[in-house]
Parts: sequence; structure tokens; C-alpha cells
Amino acid sequence: MNQSQALPDFVCGPLVRRLTDDQLVLWWISPRPLKVRFKCFYSNETTPFLDLALDATHLKTFRFGKHAWVHLADIRPGEGFATDRVLEYDLAVEDSNNALLTDLIPHIVYPHQKRPSFVVRRSIHRFFHGSCRKPHFEGDDAFVGLDKEIESTVDDMDHRPALLVLTGDQIYADDVAGPMLQAIHQVIELLGIYDEEFEQSIVKNGQALYSSRHCYYERKKILPRTKIGNHWYKRGGAKHIFTSAFAHNHLITFAEWMAMYILVWSPALWKFVRFDPKVSPSKYQGEYAKELAVIKTFKKWLPNVQRLLAHIPSYMIFDDHDVTDDWNLTAKWEQQAYGHPFTKRIIGNGLIAYFFCQGWGNAPDNYEGNFLESAKDYADNPNKKTHDALVDTALAFKHWHYEVPLHPELIVVDSRTRRWKRDKLLASPSGLLDWEALMKLQHRMMKSDAVLLVTPAPIFGVKIIELIQRFFTFFGYSLAVDAENWMGHRKSAFTLLEIFKNAKTASYNVVISGDVHYSFAYDVELRYTKNCPGIWQITSSGIKNEFPGFLLRILDAVNRIMYGPRSPFNWFTKRRDMLIYERLGKGQGKRRLISRAGIGRVTLDKKGAPVEIAEIYPDDPPLLFEPKVSRKR
Repeated sequence: MNQSQALPDFVCGPLVRRLTDDQLVLWWISPRPLKVRFKCFYSNETTPFLDLALDATHLKTFRFGKHAWVHLADIRPGEGFATDRVLEYDLAVEDSNNALLTDLIPHIVYPHQKRPSFVVRRSIHRFFHGSCRKPHFEGDDAFVGLDKEIESTVDDMDHRPALLVLTGDQIYADDVAGPMLQAIHQVIELLGIYDEEFEQSIVKNGQALYSSRHCYYERKKILPRTKIGNHWYKRGGAKHIFTSAFAHNHLITFAEWMAMYILVWSPALWKFVRFDPKVSPSKYQGEYAKELAVIKTFKKWLPNVQRLLAHIPSYMIFDDHDVTDDWNLTAKWEQQAYGHPFTKRIIGNGLIAYFFCQGWGNAPDNYEGNFLESAKDYADNPNKKTHDALVDTALAFKHWHYEVPLHPELIVVDSRTRRWKRDKLLASPSGLLDWEALMKLQHRMMKSDAVLLVTPAPIFGVKIIELIQRFFTFFGYSLAVDAENWMGHRKSAFTLLEIFKNAKTASYNVVISGDVHYSFAYDVELRYTKNCPGIWQITSSGIKNEFPGFLLRILDAVNRIMYGPRSPFNWFTKRRDMLIYERLGKGQGKRRLISRAGIGRVTLDKKGAPVEIAEIYPDDPPLLFEPKVSRKR
């Protein structure tokens, strides 16, 4: 780095994370440990009601490179925060002459604002949700539409959203564009992010990987192979452990993961990035050029992304692409992946990056003790021993799930690391939650009268797609069709549905999901009961990704025919004790499934029931899902 190229104080963030009336969590990455004062103001006032030097009591930092520090400010004022009113905040950086956020990041405020702001809610009236943001997908980034929504409601207490729920695939670690990977490597060098050593790998460390002739578009030649599946599935020799069809640029090092998060959430370091197609083998330069055009559009809107994430509390949970495709889909996959030290390290790198960039801010108290001690050991003395220990800690951790005490209560499920494995059919899909996790979930859902339940995969999905996945699973192709739905494992499906049938379960249950790359909304009722709880399945996917539109229209039509109100097929499904009303997309004819990059918007009444379900787009009016148009199953 040239001396004239001074790194900005905030290379990523700040992000507003967990927010309640007694806690505010802010997250950011900087090139050094920042000494800052946090100031909080009532709207349009000049004197802060809270002026706090963030010392070790309120601020934790971890170093992950020569010029790379992740910060988490956990602010808990004694008298709490006022609710349902605009609160402005600022960070004064003491070692930069007390420069404020607006001095350092002018675009972080909306027009006519002096400072970024947030609103503390005890009750959720309106919120946004989405998943699946792939930078090189050739389509809109729905975060731009959300930024416009916040700008238009920044002072409107009736409509300003309470929170943003991100239900998975915040990054695509297993599907990276060549130009993005090149930018990642420049960020690693710019920040001096720590290197690492590998076992049983063609490349011995990160530097050997980056200089390898297979580094760009040919990483499948570096990733391990093993035999997996039934005998007929093994034809042609060993198969890759990582099953993504796009793994030719799969992230490998912890440094690559951290740089990826910085580049998808912040514009700060893109000005240092220089693109050169010659970094890739000549046969891939056409692909590189196509991806580059999309990446340039993606980075153009990052100032808006940085701004919106500084104004709304965001709650996150991982799904497969945050780590790798088909992550823990079957017990057989787990045996192969965690039984090889190189793939174990890669998965572990994805998890510890998730901790630093997503998980920690969701619920800081979950990580006190052993997890933070292991992270500190690595940050203080980065070597193979401390890196391996942190990976082992992350892989053994059982508390990625979390709750937020709001109304409805926000309950976020970890459906990736707590799976119900099959005892004999190891190559068949595992249940998305094991018995212990399901019992704990039931206990939580009995404690509140209204629940906002976040599960990356829809609980109530599309039956025809589930049938196709079941068919392929029968013939041993569960990995090929991503066969992970809640109904794919009999015992876990039965247990989950019994939770909803229990008379003590919350009266209002809104299920929020993503994953599938299309959007839909269902109203669910129980048969044979007079005291039916309210159940809604709302799915929005993706923020920057889409299911092939033509294929989805066919599946939508076949699903209507096969599982119509009088169809006998309904009695062969696990949800036969439930009535599901599929909402139509307004102006979309008979279509229930919508394939378009967008972000979900949900408005709740005082009890916690949805009064509006919509998809938001950057340049078009919202798409509304109309309630109870047709009765299904």
C-alpha cells in the first residue's frame, strides 16, 4: 500500500445489529483499534442524552490482520433507550481528531439528516426480510429498494421498519465471480489479513493458494475428492466433497471470507481494487468479462447498502452458501467433509468468519466464555495451533440460534448444525433440527402469545418440488437436487408439526424463510380443531438471485393441478392435517410463486398477525400477496 493511500477508519460498517430498549449493538471493521465516543441524541437536538467513551466494558476488538480489526460495541445504558421515536447517533473517532461519522462517511445519512439514526421498538409493526444475495447475479439488488423505503420513512413512526431479518446466504462462499475473487485478494494484501497453513492439501498455505495456477476458475483441482454415495453413484472415480457446481472459485482461507464480507457490505475499499482479466487462464477470460460488468454495477450501489445497514437493526442466520453448498445435508456428507483436515478447515473458516461478521452481533451474550477466549487466543497469536482450536470451537458450538425479546418474540433457528441424522440411510437427507433442538424450540414457542419464527428453509413449502426432491433422494441423488426441506425427514417433520398442533403453542405464528430463490405466502389452518392458532408461512428469496422463471411457472401450474382442494394426493403428505391457503400475487394471474429479485415487507397488527405481505423492488411498485384467495390441500 502506498503511503498516500491511507485506509479509511471504517473499511466496513458501522452496522446496527441487536437493538432493544436496553441494548444497542454496533459492528464495524477498521484498520486499527479505534478509540471512539458514542453519542446518542433525540431527533434534531444538539446535546446528546448519552455521551459514552467506549472502553473495554462496552467495546471488544479482535485483530485478524496487520491493518484489520473487527469491533463490537455493546451499549447498555442504565435507564434504557426511548421507544418509538427517532434516536440519532454518532461515533467520534478520538485518534482522528474526533472526526464524526458524517465527516468520515458523508453518504451514511439520508437527505436532510445530520446523523444516522435508529428507532427502538418493543412491538414489531413492520419489518423486512430476505435471503440469497449473490453479487454476480445479473439482476437487481433489492437492498436498493430497501434503502429507498427507509429514506421515505426515516421520520415516519407508523411506517419506518422495526428490523431487517436476513435468513441466509448473505454471501456466496461457494459461488464467487473471478473479478470478486481478484478484489478479495487485493483486500487481503491491503489489510495484511493473516495467512494460514493447511494439512493434506495441494497448497501448503494461503500464499501458495493465491499464487497457484489453479487459483482462478480451477479450484476444483485443489479441493479434495473422495468417494461418496451408493455404488452406482461412484461411477467415474472419486467425487468432490464440496458439491457446488460453481466451486471453481470456492473460498478457502479465513482471509478470503473476511475480505468477502467487507466487499459485499461496504464501498470503502473498492477504490483500491484494480481488475485484470489476465489473472485468469485465457479460456476463462470471456466469463471474467461478463462477470466484471455485473460486479461493477453491484459495487455502484454499495454506498446505499452501507447507509441502510447503519439505520436498521439487522438480524442474521447462516444457510448453506454462507459456508458451502449442501452443508451438512446428509450424514454421509458430514463424514466425508469433517473427516478430511483440509475440508474441515475450509468449513471452519466459513463458520469463524460468520461468527465475527454475523453471529456475534446477533446475540453477544451467547459467545461469552470459551468461544471468545478461543477467538482471543487466535487474534493475539495467529498460528496453526490457535487457528485449529478456533475452528474446533466453532464446529462444536451449539448456540448459533438466538431469541430477541420483542412482540412478537423473534426466534431464529439454526437448521444447519443441529441436524437429525439418519441412523442407517446415511446418504439420505438429515432432518433440519434434531430432537433436542425441536424440544427447546417448542419450549420457546410456548412462552409467548406471538412468535416471529425465522427458519432459513420454508416449513410449509411447495409440495411438487418436495415430491421431486423425494423422488431423486430415493434413487440416491439427494445432493443433486438440494433435497433439504422440513418434510424430507419423517421424524423431525412429525415432531415439528406436532409443535404447531400443541394447544400451548403461541396463538400467532409467523414463519419467515428464504433459501429457495422465489417468494410466496401461505395462510395455514389446522383441521379438526376449533381453537386453531394463526400460522403464516412467508418466504422471500432472493435479494439478488432468482429461480429460472419459465421452470417455476411450470412447477407452479403442476402444483395447482396435483394438489388442488379435491386432489387425493393431499392425503399422502405429512401436512394432511392442515389446510393451506396459497396467496396470489396481485396482478400475477393465478401465480402463487414469484421469481424476481426482491425483499419481503410484512406489516403486523397489534396481536402479531400479518395485515400486509409484500415484495419490494428497487424501481417498481410493491407486489402484494392477496390473502385467502383459494383453498388448497
